Amino acid sequence: MSTNHQHIHFRIDDRAARITFARPPLNILNIEMMKEIVKVLGECSRHDLIAIVFDAEENSRAFSAGVAVEEHVPETVFQMLDAFHAIFRQLDQLAKPTIALVDGLALGGGCEFVAACDIVIASDRARFGQPEIKLAVFPPVAAILLPAIIGEKRARELILTGEMIDAAEARSWGLCNHVVAPNQLEQKAQEVLGKLREHSGVAVEFARRALDLGRGRTLDSALKDQENIYLHELMKTQDAHEGVKAFMEKRRPVWRNR
Repeated sequence: MSTNHQHIHFRIDDRAARITFARPPLNILNIEMMKEIVKVLGECSRHDLIAIVFDAEENSRAFSAGVAVEEHVPETVFQMLDAFHAIFRQLDQLAKPTIALVDGLALGGGCEFVAACDIVIASDRARFGQPEIKLAVFPPVAAILLPAIIGEKRARELILTGEMIDAAEARSWGLCNHVVAPNQLEQKAQEVLGKLREHSGVAVEFARRALDLGRGRTLDSALKDQENIYLHELMKTQDAHEGVKAFMEKRRPVWRNR
């Protein structure tokens, strides 16, 4: 089964769903693209489905370089955050194993996708980062997931400095499972999918749910608190608006620290 949308490609083949980001070269996630992802995830509740794979079109320079900054303005920021977080809420509810195939940049929302996936296969030229702080904002999903994945200190450094790490460092930190040559990404993905296909889809789903229980708090509950801080406190500051405005105007921001 295969269907095309404006910003993504979607297909289900041999018990695996594939969602391909199709806004090259950087696969920036705008509201419409995020809504398309949520829509196709609604087709992934089949008990026989063994995994959901995220990747990017071959001519892309990034898995995803993040969420569209131009939609991070007062008129659309609520809709933007709601559309983005709806993806992770849906993935959490589905409890299907998720695999990210990362070639090139995975920044901001793209890196949060990586953090949310169970198995990450990266090319040796992949780069990861959460640069939101440079726009005077922060990544809510990463703030929840990264400390458990890469450790508290490393998560704080990545989010608070906004710096990037390469694939080798991401693997040593535990952010990705495998690092391969770019032309071996699909081969490694099929190897992992082959192992998953040996198992009962419903058993794998229950195992995935059991792993989530270990977090001690549901993603939905944690996201609600993050959204409250982000939308009702952070987005009322002058610097949050200045950071986004400066980015769109291609100039250095002038921080007022308020």
